[in-house]
Amino acid sequence: METTNLTQAAMPQTECIPGLIAVVGCDGTGKSTLTTDLVKQLQMQWVTERRYLGLLSGEDGVKIKKLPFIGVWLERRLAAKSSKTQSMKNRSPAIWAALIMFAFSLRRRVKLRRVQQLTQSGVLVVSDRFPQAEISGFYYDGPGIGIERATGKIKQRLAAREQQLYQQMARYQPELIIRLMIDVETAFSRKPDHDYEELRDKIGVMSKIQYNGSRIIELDARAPYAEVLQKALAAASTVAAISKRQRVEH
Repeated sequence: METTNLTQAAMPQTECIPGLIAVVGCDGTGKSTLTTDLVKQLQMQWVTERRYLGLLSGEDGVKIKKLPFIGVWLERRLAAKSSKTQSMKNRSPAIWAALIMFAFSLRRRVKLRRVQQLTQSGVLVVSDRFPQAEISGFYYDGPGIGIERATGKIKQRLAAREQQLYQQMARYQPELIIRLMIDVETAFSRKPDHDYEELRDKIGVMSKIQYNGSRIIELDARAPYAEVLQKALAAASTVAAISKRQRVEH
């Protein structure tokens, strides 16, 4: 899949969000499970909350499936449409789809602002996913419309405005990013309902994203889960302790 790197000149100056730990990685790496378990462990010592900084969570999909009569059909229909629209290899989305994508990006910015407010109040936040402005594509938590594929004045303006939104969000760095690494065979064995080539693409692209200079530790998601959790917890606990000490000093 073709991807577009935004120029470094366009990247904004950064500002750390103390007390924010983001977990990123391809589908099948166990982000949701790890963020949930990290919060449970960290809550024993610090006030901690979990937040989802993607577009639509797995929980949202479950809720749609539970709708009477049309739930399962609607969830599958939305997933198929979403996959087709999100791919940067496909042509420019229709105006109605571009408007929806822009709305999702606005919603993501609101979510990030709420996370900032939480951390400012002294809450430790563990997020599932984090927006980035380096590579276009909702697949990679970047701009979804794609300024490189947008056609027509309205969609081009929406795409340009959306790119600015992501550049604004990229100003803010988590105090720590935990990147879960995996190979495509393992990811596909865990997510057999996903497209194999799409998973391969996500793994290749997301391993290159630097989140505008954020501190990143990489963990092998193929290792026994207890080992992954232990390493992630050790790193997160260090961040939590430092963040708490800095608040006391100030």
